[in-house]
Amino acid sequence: MNREPLSLGEIQRRVAKVVMQPLARDEHMRQRMLDRRSVIREAEALIKPNRRLSSFERLEIYNRQYWFRILSCFTEDFPGLRAVLGDRRFDTMMRAYLAECPSTSFSLRNLGSRLEQWLRSNLKWIQPRETLAMDMARLEWAHIEAFDGGCEPRLDLKDLLSTESEPHISLQPYVRLLHVSYPVDDLLIAVHNHDDEADSADHWAAREIRRQVANFARSEPQSLYIAVHRMEDSVYYKRLSVEAYRLLEALRQGKPLSSALDEAFENSAVPEEDRPSTIHEWFQNWAELGWFCRPASMDGINCCFGAFRG
Repeated sequence: MNREPLSLGEIQRRVAKVVMQPLARDEHMRQRMLDRRSVIREAEALIKPNRRLSSFERLEIYNRQYWFRILSCFTEDFPGLRAVLGDRRFDTMMRAYLAECPSTSFSLRNLGSRLEQWLRSNLKWIQPRETLAMDMARLEWAHIEAFDGGCEPRLDLKDLLSTESEPHISLQPYVRLLHVSYPVDDLLIAVHNHDDEADSADHWAAREIRRQVANFARSEPQSLYIAVHRMEDSVYYKRLSVEAYRLLEALRQGKPLSSALDEAFENSAVPEEDRPSTIHEWFQNWAELGWFCRPASMDGINCCFGAFRG
């Protein structure tokens, strides 16, 4: 009985399903798929053997290369998390995550897009350093988003001071705001510097990174606020005060400036007489960094700034 030939689309779907299944522990293709179907039979139905390789061996080449590439890219995206967990624990966590959250995008950039949510439901992979590890994972994903996030026409300080009514100011899409418990920005910079400068014989630098991780893990958590942003195709981390963080977060949520300022300084220790100059300094710096988007309407941007010109 002759079977009806498979369509191209069906072949592509079935090959992709085999290729994207996780590798076995020995880094070779599994004998059975996750639904327990025989991979050997599936390979024979999809690919012809040649004089040197069976159907299974030919398909295995693509399965292994796909996963080696996926694992390599994920490792490159999260060197800080790898430093926090250690090579072995990171590798185990990474494989578990990618098995449960496989790539669904044409771009490998999105591999870590679900990592934070997955880790919150799978803390066993990052214990006993779950808070430090989570902070680092969030920072590294923010780094990725800041690097290639969208950019709208910028709003300069002179525009902010040019009109009279209640302003609505937006932040650039690529600016990311984080509230963390450990100075993971300093640690990630150290990791990047080590990766850029160290060679295989530089054991001292690797030991220094491990020492910093251990010190952070033993230290008491504290509230730190970080803005992750980019300038000229490079990503930077900028520490913020709690008031500055609250203000930017409120603007991110689309709140008008007056409401954002009220939230920023609620129960603040900053003396009222110092607030106008502080706010003016913030906005001057943030505008120079290009963090503000140009609103659709420029009717009135000065309502709350008139008192802060000093």
